[in-house]
Amino acid sequence: MSAGTLKAAQAALAAEHAAVYGYGVVGGRVADGRRAEATAAYHAHRARRDALARTVRDLGGEPVAAQAAYALPFTVPDPAAAVRLATLLEDRVADVYSDLVRAAAGPLRREAADALREAAVRAVRWRGSGVPFPGLAERTATIGATAGTDASAGSDTIHGTDVTNGTGATH
Repeated sequence: MSAGTLKAAQAALAAEHAAVYGYGVVGGRVADGRRAEATAAYHAHRARRDALARTVRDLGGEPVAAQAAYALPFTVPDPAAAVRLATLLEDRVADVYSDLVRAAAGPLRREAADALREAAVRAVRWRGSGVPFPGLAERTATIGATAGTDASAGSDTIHGTDVTNGTGATH
């Protein structure tokens, strides 16, 4: 596989690390009626993270490590903010998986497409509506505005922290 495939897989892994962290916050703040949904998403992201770490090794790379903590893009004091955070996490994960779909071939491309679809479906559930083309970077500014974030923070940050772990990939 190409260096582009490895870079995209590393970016997806970094996003999954951030999503796992973010869902820890979501689970602590979301309303009781949505807690099972948050828990299921947390477990789904952990499974994807673990699979991506194996994929990166198979591609000849050293998997990016999770950061000890991630700054959040906005405060999460209540269930409504937790839902906004969950939506944002899923949109950002979809963004990086769209890059992996473009960069990969064969079974890895299918896995990335499946992960993109799953993130898009979770985002719709959290948001209550869909977006025309999930995972397209061109809508990053719109997502940031709707989620109540500063668009200058970019989709690779959780509260200004680079969630690509230095890969430099933009999504």
